[in-house]
Amino acid sequence: MKNFPENLSATPVKPPPSAGRHHVAIYGALCRNSIIRDMQFKTNFLLWIFVEALWFALQLAFVAVIYSHTDRIATWTRWEVVLLTGASQVIQQSFQALFLNNVVALSEHVRTGRLDFLLLLPVNARFLISLRTIDPGSLFGVFSGLAVMAYACRQMQLVPDWHQIAGFGLLCVFGILIHYSLMFLLASTSFLSVKAQGIVWGYYNLFNIARLPDAAFRGPFRACFTFGIPMLLVSNVPVKYFADKLDSPQEIFWLIGMAVLCFLVSEFGWRRALARYTSASS
Repeated sequence: MKNFPENLSATPVKPPPSAGRHHVAIYGALCRNSIIRDMQFKTNFLLWIFVEALWFALQLAFVAVIYSHTDRIATWTRWEVVLLTGASQVIQQSFQALFLNNVVALSEHVRTGRLDFLLLLPVNARFLISLRTIDPGSLFGVFSGLAVMAYACRQMQLVPDWHQIAGFGLLCVFGILIHYSLMFLLASTSFLSVKAQGIVWGYYNLFNIARLPDAAFRGPFRACFTFGIPMLLVSNVPVKYFADKLDSPQEIFWLIGMAVLCFLVSEFGWRRALARYTSASS
């Protein structure tokens, strides 16, 4: 017969993990599963990397063609635009690696009823839906973008200090947050229309605007893509800070403010849409 301690209060009790550690552990497991799954289809994985590299090369070729006829686009030189193209690649591929497939899949979760299962799990539903899978192949696109940026800096004889590098990285995070928030908000319309992939991919096609220098836009077009759909803030502000090219520190506040606003609006839209959801079985 087992002997039990007389004082049960003296028995050590392992405290439950904090919410932050709990979500980090879950995300680690999700990342491992995504990598294992992609490695099972190595040919498709390598082909996807090749297609992404080819598309990026075409973007750089487009810049080369433009600058074979001119020395500047407004105040932007050739290598500054190459730097912008590389930074846009870093931001877009980072978003694609972390969020794209998950946001696009929200419509299917609603249509098939899989969302019912996700809502029952003991974890924040938006966290799980947004970060359920990763795309390891897109991480190679991030590295290619950084390599192009490094080459452009060498051609410009630009040697950024630590605060320029750190500030660039932080501003890129806000740019990614804008992309994520707006696409998640659009994907939330699947609660009304069921099929929302067309709307989501339509927004994704606007990503190419972020590769263009903001000085090339004037009037209502610049206002629209700065404050309506803030594509011009996403890449231009981080690069301008990195290259010490900012016209005013106010541009940084615009980027941060729009990122916070977009996230809050997407959270409001998500909660309203979820409140209208009556599950696939009803």
